[in-house]
Amino acid sequence: MSALRPGDITDDMIQAMDTAKRQGLQKDLRALAANIRADAEGRYDSAEPGWRAGVEWTLLWIENTAAQLTEGTPGAGAGGWGQGVSPE
Repeated sequence: MSALRPGDITDDMIQAMDTAKRQGLQKDLRALAANIRADAEGRYDSAEPGWRAGVEWTLLWIENTAAQLTEGTPGAGAGGWGQGVSPE
């Protein structure tokens, strides 16, 4: 197989690579949320009142961030961090 030259890499190839990266990060974020949810189960009863709200907010933020990665909306991805859910 011959080596790729800069002109050989098409916009479609770059877009496919970006999509694959976003899907991988989305999968990792959802796995993180599942792990947090599993670790938090059973701790709600003995936790401080604000702890449960903090866990729920964190899970919502993670899910919203993961969803933005594949929505194709402006600001999705690196520029989209922090958008979506507000703690207020």
